[in-house]
Amino acid sequence: MTETDTSTATTTDGEVTDVLVVGSGIAGCAAALSAAREGAEVLLLTKATKPDDASTDWAQGGISTTRGDPDSLKSDIIDASDGTADPDAVETLVANADDAVEDVLVDTLEVAFDESEDGEFDYTREAAHSEYRILHVDAATGSHILRPFLNYVDAHEHIEVRQDTAALELITAEGRVHGVVSDEQLEGHPIYAGATVLATGGIGALYGRSTNPDGATGDGIAMAALAGADVEDMEYVQFHPTAYAGDDPFLLSEALRGEGAVLRNGDGERFMTEYHPQGDLAPRDVVARAVETEREETGEVVLDVSPLKFEAEYPAIAEKCRDRGIEGDEIPVAPCEHFLCGGIAVDDRGRTSLDRLYAAGECARTGVHGANRLASTSLLEGLVWGLRAGEDAVGFDPEPVEAPELRNRDPDLPDRFAAEKFTRLTRTMDEYLGLERDPEEIARAGSVLRRLKGEVDAYVRTRTTRSLYELRNASVVALLIARAASENTESIGCHYVVDAERPPRA
Repeated sequence: MTETDTSTATTTDGEVTDVLVVGSGIAGCAAALSAAREGAEVLLLTKATKPDDASTDWAQGGISTTRGDPDSLKSDIIDASDGTADPDAVETLVANADDAVEDVLVDTLEVAFDESEDGEFDYTREAAHSEYRILHVDAATGSHILRPFLNYVDAHEHIEVRQDTAALELITAEGRVHGVVSDEQLEGHPIYAGATVLATGGIGALYGRSTNPDGATGDGIAMAALAGADVEDMEYVQFHPTAYAGDDPFLLSEALRGEGAVLRNGDGERFMTEYHPQGDLAPRDVVARAVETEREETGEVVLDVSPLKFEAEYPAIAEKCRDRGIEGDEIPVAPCEHFLCGGIAVDDRGRTSLDRLYAAGECARTGVHGANRLASTSLLEGLVWGLRAGEDAVGFDPEPVEAPELRNRDPDLPDRFAAEKFTRLTRTMDEYLGLERDPEEIARAGSVLRRLKGEVDAYVRTRTTRSLYELRNASVVALLIARAASENTESIGCHYVVDAERPPRA
Protein backbone atom coordinates (compact mmCIF):
# COMPACT_ATOMS: atom_id res chain seq x y z
CA MET A 1 0.00 0.00 0.00
CA THR A 2 1.06 3.54 -0.60
CA GLU A 3 0.63 6.46 1.76
CA THR A 4 -0.90 9.84 1.09
CA ASP A 5 -1.01 12.90 3.33
CA THR A 6 -4.39 14.42 2.65
CA SER A 7 -6.33 13.70 5.82
CA THR A 8 -4.42 15.39 8.63
CA ALA A 9 -3.14 18.81 9.58
CA THR A 10 0.01 19.17 11.66
CA THR A 11 0.10 21.43 14.72
CA THR A 12 3.02 22.26 16.97
CA ASP A 13 1.72 19.69 19.49
CA GLY A 14 0.58 16.93 17.15
CA GLU A 15 -1.80 16.24 14.29
CA VAL A 16 -5.45 16.99 13.74
CA THR A 17 -7.97 15.02 11.66
CA ASP A 18 -11.73 14.85 11.37
CA VAL A 19 -12.11 11.14 12.06
CA LEU A 20 -9.44 8.81 13.41
CA VAL A 21 -9.84 5.07 12.88
CA VAL A 22 -7.60 2.60 14.73
CA GLY A 23 -7.48 -0.79 13.01
CA SER A 24 -7.44 -2.02 9.42
CA GLY A 25 -9.75 -5.03 9.36
CA ILE A 26 -13.17 -4.99 7.76
CA ALA A 27 -14.66 -2.84 10.55
CA GLY A 28 -11.89 -0.24 10.37
CA CYS A 29 -11.98 -0.07 6.59
CA ALA A 30 -15.77 0.22 6.62
CA ALA A 31 -15.66 3.03 9.19
CA ALA A 32 -13.02 4.92 7.20
CA LEU A 33 -14.95 4.52 3.95
CA SER A 34 -18.24 5.58 5.50
CA ALA A 35 -16.74 8.67 7.13
CA ALA A 36 -14.97 9.67 3.91
CA ARG A 37 -18.20 9.28 1.95
CA GLU A 38 -19.69 11.86 4.33
CA GLY A 39 -16.91 14.30 3.43
CA ALA A 40 -14.63 13.80 6.43
CA GLU A 41 -10.86 13.69 6.29
CA VAL A 42 -9.90 10.34 7.78
CA LEU A 43 -6.68 8.98 9.25
CA LEU A 44 -6.51 5.21 9.65
CA LEU A 45 -3.79 3.86 11.95
CA THR A 46 -2.84 0.21 11.91
CA LYS A 47 -0.19 -1.90 13.60
CA ALA A 48 -0.28 -4.10 10.52
CA THR A 49 2.38 -3.97 7.84
CA LYS A 50 0.62 -6.47 5.57
CA PRO A 51 -2.99 -7.61 5.24
CA ASP A 52 -2.53 -10.93 7.02
CA ASP A 53 -1.61 -9.08 10.21
CA ALA A 54 -5.34 -8.32 10.52
CA SER A 55 -7.89 -10.85 11.80
CA THR A 56 -10.21 -10.26 8.82
CA ASP A 57 -7.58 -11.70 6.50
CA TRP A 58 -7.70 -14.96 8.46
CA ALA A 59 -11.48 -15.37 8.16
CA GLN A 60 -12.24 -18.49 6.14
CA GLY A 61 -15.86 -19.47 5.87
CA GLY A 62 -17.61 -16.44 4.45
CA ILE A 63 -20.01 -13.62 5.19
CA SER A 64 -23.62 -14.30 5.99
CA THR A 65 -26.48 -12.60 4.18
CA THR A 66 -30.19 -12.87 4.93
CA ARG A 67 -30.85 -14.12 1.40
CA GLY A 68 -34.13 -12.26 1.55
CA ASP A 69 -35.25 -13.82 4.84
CA PRO A 70 -34.01 -11.66 7.73
CA ASP A 71 -36.33 -13.31 10.25
CA SER A 72 -34.73 -16.70 9.63
CA LEU A 73 -31.19 -15.34 10.12
CA LYS A 74 -32.29 -13.47 13.24
CA SER A 75 -33.74 -16.68 14.67
CA ASP A 76 -30.54 -18.62 13.95
CA ILE A 77 -28.35 -15.95 15.59
CA ILE A 78 -30.45 -15.93 18.76
CA ASP A 79 -30.65 -19.73 18.90
CA ALA A 80 -26.87 -20.07 18.50
CA SER A 81 -26.34 -17.54 21.28
CA ASP A 82 -28.22 -19.78 23.71
CA GLY A 83 -30.99 -17.19 23.75
CA THR A 84 -28.71 -14.41 25.04
CA ALA A 85 -28.28 -12.20 21.94
CA ASP A 86 -29.87 -8.74 22.12
CA PRO A 87 -32.89 -8.90 19.77
CA ASP A 88 -32.64 -5.19 18.93
CA ALA A 89 -28.97 -5.52 17.97
CA VAL A 90 -29.70 -8.60 15.88
CA GLU A 91 -32.51 -6.69 14.17
CA THR A 92 -30.05 -3.90 13.32
CA LEU A 93 -27.67 -6.46 11.83
CA VAL A 94 -30.18 -8.32 9.68
CA ALA A 95 -31.99 -5.16 8.56
CA ASN A 96 -28.76 -3.72 7.17
CA ALA A 97 -26.99 -6.91 6.13
CA ASP A 98 -27.88 -7.30 2.47
CA ASP A 99 -27.61 -3.60 1.62
CA ALA A 100 -24.16 -3.38 3.22
CA VAL A 101 -22.89 -6.47 1.43
CA GLU A 102 -24.25 -5.37 -1.93
CA ASP A 103 -23.07 -1.77 -1.60
CA VAL A 104 -19.54 -2.33 -0.34
CA LEU A 105 -18.50 -5.85 -1.24
CA VAL A 106 -20.36 -6.46 -4.49
CA ASP A 107 -20.73 -3.02 -6.10
CA THR A 108 -17.77 -1.07 -4.70
CA LEU A 109 -15.06 -3.71 -4.22
CA GLU A 110 -16.41 -6.21 -6.77
CA VAL A 111 -15.42 -9.18 -4.62
CA ALA A 112 -15.51 -12.29 -6.79
CA PHE A 113 -17.70 -14.48 -4.59
CA ASP A 114 -17.97 -18.08 -5.76
CA GLU A 115 -20.71 -18.74 -8.27
CA SER A 116 -22.56 -21.86 -9.35
CA GLU A 117 -22.62 -23.14 -12.90
CA ASP A 118 -25.67 -20.99 -13.72
CA GLY A 119 -23.81 -17.81 -12.74
CA GLU A 120 -25.68 -17.24 -9.48
CA PHE A 121 -23.96 -16.86 -6.11
CA ASP A 122 -22.91 -20.20 -4.63
CA TYR A 123 -24.29 -19.84 -1.10
CA THR A 124 -23.03 -22.28 1.48
CA ARG A 125 -24.16 -23.28 4.95
CA GLU A 126 -22.29 -23.52 8.23
CA ALA A 127 -22.98 -24.79 11.73
CA ALA A 128 -26.27 -23.67 13.34
CA HIS A 129 -27.47 -22.02 10.12
CA SER A 130 -30.84 -23.32 8.98
CA GLU A 131 -30.35 -22.10 5.39
CA TYR A 132 -27.71 -21.85 2.66
CA ARG A 133 -27.05 -18.10 2.88
CA ILE A 134 -23.29 -17.57 3.20
CA LEU A 135 -21.27 -15.89 0.45
CA HIS A 136 -17.70 -17.14 0.17
CA VAL A 137 -14.55 -17.26 -1.93
CA ASP A 138 -13.14 -20.77 -1.67
CA ALA A 139 -12.61 -20.99 2.12
CA ALA A 140 -10.44 -17.88 2.24
CA THR A 141 -13.12 -15.20 2.13
CA GLY A 142 -11.43 -12.82 4.57
CA SER A 143 -8.36 -12.26 2.44
CA HIS A 144 -10.45 -11.80 -0.71
CA ILE A 145 -12.42 -9.07 1.07
CA LEU A 146 -9.72 -7.33 3.09
CA ARG A 147 -7.03 -6.94 0.47
CA PRO A 148 -9.17 -5.10 -2.09
CA PHE A 149 -10.79 -3.15 0.75
CA LEU A 150 -7.41 -1.95 2.02
CA ASN A 151 -6.33 -1.02 -1.48
CA TYR A 152 -9.57 0.88 -2.02
CA VAL A 153 -9.42 2.96 1.17
CA ASP A 154 -5.68 3.54 0.73
CA ALA A 155 -6.35 5.06 -2.70
CA HIS A 156 -9.23 7.23 -1.45
CA GLU A 157 -8.43 10.94 -1.65
CA HIS A 158 -9.91 11.62 1.81
CA ILE A 159 -8.26 8.72 3.66
CA GLU A 160 -4.68 8.34 4.82
CA VAL A 161 -3.60 4.84 5.83
CA ARG A 162 -0.62 4.81 8.18
CA GLN A 163 0.88 1.35 8.64
CA ASP A 164 3.15 -0.02 11.38
CA THR A 165 1.71 2.53 13.80
CA ALA A 166 0.26 1.63 17.19
CA ALA A 167 -2.10 3.67 19.32
CA LEU A 168 -0.81 3.57 22.89
CA GLU A 169 -3.25 5.70 24.87
CA LEU A 170 -6.53 7.52 24.36
CA ILE A 171 -6.46 11.27 24.90
CA THR A 172 -9.36 12.09 27.22
CA ALA A 173 -10.73 15.04 29.12
CA GLU A 174 -13.93 15.14 31.20
CA GLY A 175 -15.46 12.03 29.68
CA ARG A 176 -14.67 12.95 26.08
CA VAL A 177 -12.12 11.26 23.83
CA HIS A 178 -10.03 13.67 21.78
CA GLY A 179 -7.78 11.23 19.91
CA VAL A 180 -4.84 8.97 20.65
CA VAL A 181 -1.16 9.02 21.43
CA SER A 182 0.67 6.91 18.85
CA ASP A 183 4.13 5.36 18.99
CA GLU A 184 5.50 7.42 16.10
CA GLN A 185 7.79 9.29 18.50
CA LEU A 186 9.71 7.98 21.49
CA GLU A 187 7.64 9.93 24.02
CA GLY A 188 4.42 9.51 22.03
CA HIS A 189 2.83 11.42 19.18
CA PRO A 190 -0.58 13.07 19.83
CA ILE A 191 -3.23 12.76 17.12
CA TYR A 192 -6.40 14.78 17.74
CA ALA A 193 -9.70 13.94 16.08
CA GLY A 194 -13.27 15.08 16.06
CA ALA A 195 -14.18 11.45 16.75
CA THR A 196 -12.20 8.24 17.23
CA VAL A 197 -13.25 4.77 16.07
CA LEU A 198 -11.59 1.73 17.63
CA ALA A 199 -11.57 -1.32 15.35
CA THR A 200 -8.59 -3.16 16.79
CA GLY A 201 -9.78 -6.74 16.49
CA GLY A 202 -9.57 -9.64 18.90
CA ILE A 203 -7.64 -11.12 21.80
CA GLY A 204 -6.17 -14.33 20.39
CA ALA A 205 -2.62 -13.54 21.53
CA LEU A 206 -3.80 -14.08 25.12
CA TYR A 207 -4.06 -17.83 24.45
CA GLY A 208 -1.43 -20.36 23.47
CA ARG A 209 -3.48 -21.64 20.54
CA SER A 210 -5.56 -19.21 18.53
CA THR A 211 -6.86 -18.65 15.03
CA ASN A 212 -6.00 -14.93 15.39
CA PRO A 213 -2.81 -13.18 14.24
CA ASP A 214 -0.07 -12.56 16.81
CA GLY A 215 -0.96 -8.87 17.07
CA ALA A 216 -4.44 -9.58 18.49
CA THR A 217 -3.57 -8.29 21.97
CA GLY A 218 -6.86 -6.58 22.81
CA ASP A 219 -5.43 -3.08 22.43
CA GLY A 220 -8.65 -1.19 21.80
CA ILE A 221 -10.52 -2.89 24.65
CA ALA A 222 -7.70 -2.18 27.08
CA MET A 223 -7.31 1.47 26.07
CA ALA A 224 -11.05 2.05 26.28
CA ALA A 225 -11.39 0.30 29.63
CA LEU A 226 -8.46 2.24 31.11
CA ALA A 227 -10.12 5.45 29.92
CA GLY A 228 -13.34 4.50 31.71
CA ALA A 229 -15.46 3.08 28.89
CA ASP A 230 -17.96 0.34 29.71
CA VAL A 231 -17.08 -3.22 28.69
CA GLU A 232 -19.47 -6.16 28.76
CA ASP A 233 -19.62 -9.94 28.22
CA MET A 234 -15.87 -10.43 28.51
CA GLU A 235 -16.29 -13.98 29.79
CA TYR A 236 -17.67 -15.11 26.43
CA VAL A 237 -14.50 -16.26 24.67
CA GLN A 238 -15.43 -18.54 21.79
CA PHE A 239 -13.32 -21.56 20.84
CA HIS A 240 -13.59 -22.87 17.32
CA PRO A 241 -14.10 -26.65 17.40
CA THR A 242 -12.07 -27.56 14.33
CA ALA A 243 -8.58 -26.15 14.21
CA TYR A 244 -5.64 -28.29 13.15
CA ALA A 245 -4.51 -30.15 16.27
CA GLY A 246 -0.76 -29.93 15.69
CA ASP A 247 1.75 -27.12 16.02
CA ASP A 248 1.02 -23.96 14.03
CA PRO A 249 -2.79 -24.38 14.15
CA PHE A 250 -5.02 -23.15 11.37
CA LEU A 251 -8.76 -23.00 11.00
CA LEU A 252 -10.75 -25.71 9.26
CA SER A 253 -13.81 -23.77 8.19
CA GLU A 254 -17.27 -24.80 9.30
CA ALA A 255 -18.16 -24.66 5.64
CA LEU A 256 -16.47 -28.07 5.38
CA ARG A 257 -19.03 -29.57 7.76
CA GLY A 258 -21.75 -27.52 6.12
CA GLU A 259 -20.99 -29.29 2.86
CA GLY A 260 -20.72 -32.80 4.34
CA ALA A 261 -17.45 -33.31 6.24
CA VAL A 262 -17.94 -35.19 9.52
CA LEU A 263 -16.20 -35.50 12.87
CA ARG A 264 -14.90 -38.87 14.04
CA ASN A 265 -13.25 -39.87 17.30
CA GLY A 266 -10.19 -42.02 17.84
CA ASP A 267 -12.32 -45.15 17.42
CA GLY A 268 -13.48 -43.98 14.00
CA GLU A 269 -17.00 -43.29 15.23
CA ARG A 270 -19.20 -40.29 14.51
CA PHE A 271 -20.26 -38.88 17.87
CA MET A 272 -21.92 -35.47 17.56
CA THR A 273 -25.53 -36.76 17.54
CA GLU A 274 -24.89 -37.96 21.10
CA TYR A 275 -24.31 -34.35 22.12
CA HIS A 276 -26.86 -32.36 20.09
CA PRO A 277 -29.75 -33.04 17.67
CA GLN A 278 -28.00 -30.99 14.96
CA GLY A 279 -25.00 -33.30 15.10
CA ASP A 280 -21.92 -31.97 13.32
CA LEU A 281 -23.74 -28.69 12.63
CA ALA A 282 -24.54 -27.92 16.27
CA PRO A 283 -23.58 -24.51 17.72
CA ARG A 284 -19.86 -23.92 18.13
CA ASP A 285 -19.75 -24.07 21.91
CA VAL A 286 -21.42 -27.49 21.93
CA VAL A 287 -19.18 -28.93 19.20
CA ALA A 288 -15.99 -27.55 20.78
CA ARG A 289 -16.70 -29.18 24.15
CA ALA A 290 -17.74 -32.43 22.48
CA VAL A 291 -14.51 -32.53 20.46
CA GLU A 292 -12.43 -31.94 23.58
CA THR A 293 -14.32 -34.65 25.48
CA GLU A 294 -13.82 -37.19 22.69
CA ARG A 295 -10.13 -36.31 22.41
CA GLU A 296 -9.71 -37.02 26.11
CA GLU A 297 -11.66 -40.28 25.98
CA THR A 298 -10.49 -41.76 22.65
CA GLY A 299 -7.15 -40.07 22.01
CA GLU A 300 -8.01 -37.90 19.02
CA VAL A 301 -10.70 -36.39 16.83
CA VAL A 302 -10.41 -36.02 13.08
CA LEU A 303 -12.40 -34.15 10.49
CA ASP A 304 -13.23 -36.62 7.73
CA VAL A 305 -13.38 -34.69 4.45
CA SER A 306 -13.89 -37.75 2.22
CA PRO A 307 -17.49 -36.73 1.35
CA LEU A 308 -16.10 -33.56 -0.29
CA LYS A 309 -14.13 -32.75 -3.40
CA PHE A 310 -11.64 -31.38 -0.92
CA GLU A 311 -8.66 -30.50 -3.10
CA ALA A 312 -10.79 -28.93 -5.82
CA GLU A 313 -13.27 -27.04 -3.67
CA TYR A 314 -11.02 -25.96 -0.78
CA PRO A 315 -7.55 -25.55 -2.29
CA ALA A 316 -6.29 -23.06 0.33
CA ILE A 317 -7.09 -25.38 3.23
CA ALA A 318 -5.79 -28.39 1.31
CA GLU A 319 -2.49 -26.60 0.74
CA LYS A 320 -2.13 -25.88 4.46
CA CYS A 321 -2.72 -29.57 5.16
CA ARG A 322 -0.03 -30.59 2.67
CA ASP A 323 2.39 -28.08 4.18
CA ARG A 324 2.00 -29.88 7.52
CA GLY A 325 2.38 -33.35 6.07
CA ILE A 326 -1.28 -34.30 6.38
CA GLU A 327 -2.17 -36.93 3.84
CA GLY A 328 -5.50 -38.62 3.24
CA ASP A 329 -8.99 -37.51 4.17
CA GLU A 330 -8.68 -37.34 7.97
CA ILE A 331 -7.37 -34.12 9.52
CA PRO A 332 -6.61 -34.09 13.28
CA VAL A 333 -8.57 -31.29 14.98
CA ALA A 334 -8.83 -29.67 18.40
CA PRO A 335 -10.61 -26.59 19.78
CA CYS A 336 -8.73 -23.31 19.48
CA GLU A 337 -9.44 -19.77 20.73
CA HIS A 338 -11.27 -17.95 17.97
CA PHE A 339 -13.45 -14.95 18.86
CA LEU A 340 -14.41 -12.65 21.72
CA CYS A 341 -18.17 -12.18 21.84
CA GLY A 342 -17.90 -9.31 24.34
CA GLY A 343 -15.84 -6.14 24.33
CA ILE A 344 -16.40 -2.39 24.47
CA ALA A 345 -20.12 -1.79 24.97
CA VAL A 346 -21.65 0.09 22.02
CA ASP A 347 -25.09 1.04 20.78
CA ASP A 348 -26.55 0.56 17.31
CA ARG A 349 -24.27 3.29 15.91
CA GLY A 350 -21.10 2.04 17.55
CA ARG A 351 -21.16 4.77 20.22
CA THR A 352 -19.42 3.87 23.48
CA SER A 353 -20.09 5.28 26.95
CA LEU A 354 -17.37 7.91 26.32
CA ASP A 355 -18.26 10.94 24.20
CA ARG A 356 -16.90 10.82 20.64
CA LEU A 357 -15.43 7.34 21.05
CA TYR A 358 -16.80 4.60 18.80
CA ALA A 359 -15.97 0.92 18.46
CA ALA A 360 -16.73 -1.67 15.78
CA GLY A 361 -15.72 -5.21 14.92
CA GLU A 362 -14.46 -7.81 17.36
CA CYS A 363 -13.31 -5.26 19.95
CA ALA A 364 -16.92 -4.05 20.29
CA ARG A 365 -19.78 -5.67 22.18
CA THR A 366 -22.85 -4.92 20.08
CA GLY A 367 -25.05 -7.55 21.69
CA VAL A 368 -25.43 -9.48 18.44
CA HIS A 369 -23.52 -12.55 19.60
CA GLY A 370 -24.58 -12.87 23.22
CA ALA A 371 -22.84 -15.85 24.79
CA ASN A 372 -21.94 -17.61 21.53
CA ARG A 373 -21.44 -16.37 17.96
CA LEU A 374 -23.14 -17.86 14.93
CA ALA A 375 -20.74 -18.79 12.14
CA SER A 376 -19.98 -16.19 9.43
CA THR A 377 -21.56 -13.28 11.29
CA SER A 378 -18.31 -11.62 12.40
CA LEU A 379 -17.42 -10.12 9.01
CA LEU A 380 -21.02 -9.01 8.63
CA GLU A 381 -21.13 -7.39 12.05
CA GLY A 382 -17.82 -5.60 11.41
CA LEU A 383 -19.08 -4.32 8.07
CA VAL A 384 -22.48 -3.13 9.31
CA TRP A 385 -21.26 -1.50 12.52
CA GLY A 386 -18.18 -0.08 10.84
CA LEU A 387 -20.33 1.68 8.26
CA ARG A 388 -22.73 2.96 10.91
CA ALA A 389 -19.98 4.13 13.26
CA GLY A 390 -18.05 5.90 10.51
CA GLU A 391 -21.12 7.77 9.33
CA ASP A 392 -22.10 8.83 12.86
CA ALA A 393 -18.57 9.94 13.73
CA VAL A 394 -18.61 12.77 11.18
CA GLY A 395 -19.34 16.38 12.09
CA PHE A 396 -17.35 16.95 15.27
CA ASP A 397 -14.57 19.53 15.48
CA PRO A 398 -11.22 18.34 16.83
CA GLU A 399 -10.38 19.88 20.21
CA PRO A 400 -6.70 19.54 21.12
CA VAL A 401 -6.17 19.11 24.86
CA GLU A 402 -3.20 18.10 26.97
CA ALA A 403 -2.10 14.62 25.92
CA PRO A 404 -0.75 11.96 28.29
CA GLU A 405 3.01 12.21 28.72
CA LEU A 406 4.68 8.90 27.97
CA ARG A 407 7.98 8.45 29.73
CA ASN A 408 11.03 6.70 28.43
CA ARG A 409 13.71 7.46 31.00
CA ASP A 410 14.80 4.02 32.21
CA PRO A 411 17.11 1.56 30.43
CA ASP A 412 15.64 -0.77 27.87
CA LEU A 413 14.21 -4.01 29.15
CA PRO A 414 15.87 -7.34 28.33
CA ASP A 415 14.88 -8.63 24.91
CA ARG A 416 12.92 -11.55 26.38
CA PHE A 417 11.10 -9.59 29.08
CA ALA A 418 7.78 -9.10 27.28
CA ALA A 419 7.89 -12.57 25.71
CA GLU A 420 8.43 -14.27 29.07
CA LYS A 421 5.59 -12.33 30.69
CA PHE A 422 3.35 -13.18 27.74
CA THR A 423 4.15 -16.86 28.19
CA ARG A 424 3.08 -16.62 31.82
CA LEU A 425 -0.13 -14.88 30.78
CA THR A 426 -1.05 -17.36 28.04
CA ARG A 427 -0.38 -20.34 30.30
CA THR A 428 -2.73 -18.86 32.88
CA MET A 429 -5.45 -18.25 30.29
CA ASP A 430 -5.08 -21.71 28.75
CA GLU A 431 -5.14 -23.50 32.09
CA TYR A 432 -7.82 -21.57 33.96
CA LEU A 433 -9.90 -19.56 31.47
CA GLY A 434 -10.19 -21.87 28.50
CA LEU A 435 -12.93 -24.07 27.11
CA GLU A 436 -14.08 -25.27 30.54
CA ARG A 437 -13.75 -23.27 33.76
CA ASP A 438 -13.79 -24.11 37.42
CA PRO A 439 -14.73 -21.38 39.95
CA GLU A 440 -11.65 -22.04 42.08
CA GLU A 441 -9.39 -21.91 39.03
CA ILE A 442 -11.04 -18.70 37.81
CA ALA A 443 -10.20 -17.14 41.19
CA ARG A 444 -6.64 -18.46 40.94
CA ALA A 445 -6.30 -16.92 37.48
CA GLY A 446 -7.48 -13.58 38.81
CA SER A 447 -4.79 -13.59 41.48
CA VAL A 448 -2.04 -14.48 39.02
CA LEU A 449 -3.19 -11.88 36.50
CA ARG A 450 -3.45 -9.10 39.09
CA ARG A 451 0.14 -9.70 40.11
CA LEU A 452 1.24 -9.79 36.48
CA LYS A 453 -0.57 -6.55 35.66
CA GLY A 454 1.06 -4.86 38.65
CA GLU A 455 4.49 -5.90 37.46
CA VAL A 456 3.83 -4.69 33.92
CA ASP A 457 2.37 -1.38 35.11
CA ALA A 458 5.54 -0.65 37.04
CA TYR A 459 7.58 -0.85 33.84
CA VAL A 460 5.08 1.01 31.63
CA ARG A 461 5.36 4.07 33.89
CA THR A 462 8.95 4.66 32.82
CA ARG A 463 9.34 2.97 29.43
CA THR A 464 7.55 3.32 26.11
CA THR A 465 7.77 0.42 23.67
CA ARG A 466 5.08 -1.23 21.58
CA SER A 467 5.76 -4.70 22.96
CA LEU A 468 5.44 -3.41 26.53
CA TYR A 469 2.15 -1.66 25.79
CA GLU A 470 0.83 -4.75 24.03
CA LEU A 471 1.71 -6.73 27.15
CA ARG A 472 -0.06 -4.14 29.29
CA ASN A 473 -3.13 -4.32 27.07
CA ALA A 474 -3.15 -8.10 27.14
CA SER A 475 -2.87 -8.16 30.94
CA VAL A 476 -5.75 -5.65 31.26
CA VAL A 477 -7.99 -7.70 28.95
CA ALA A 478 -7.03 -10.98 30.62
CA LEU A 479 -7.99 -9.52 33.98
CA LEU A 480 -11.30 -8.28 32.55
CA ILE A 481 -12.04 -11.80 31.30
CA ALA A 482 -11.17 -13.32 34.69
CA ARG A 483 -13.30 -10.79 36.53
CA ALA A 484 -16.31 -11.30 34.26
CA ALA A 485 -15.94 -15.08 34.49
CA SER A 486 -15.85 -14.93 38.29
CA GLU A 487 -19.00 -12.81 38.40
CA ASN A 488 -21.01 -15.09 36.09
CA THR A 489 -21.76 -18.34 37.88
CA GLU A 490 -24.17 -19.52 35.18
CA SER A 491 -22.85 -21.90 32.55
CA ILE A 492 -24.12 -20.57 29.25
CA GLY A 493 -22.85 -20.47 25.67
CA CYS A 494 -19.08 -20.45 25.50
CA HIS A 495 -18.75 -19.64 29.24
CA TYR A 496 -18.84 -23.22 30.51
CA VAL A 497 -18.58 -23.49 34.27
CA VAL A 498 -17.77 -26.99 35.47
CA ASP A 499 -20.43 -28.44 37.80
CA ALA A 500 -22.75 -25.46 37.30
CA GLU A 501 -26.40 -26.26 36.81
CA ARG A 502 -27.09 -26.20 33.08
CA PRO A 503 -30.34 -26.52 31.18
CA PRO A 504 -29.97 -28.71 28.06
CA ARG A 505 -29.37 -26.93 24.76
CA ALA A 506 -32.41 -27.10 22.51
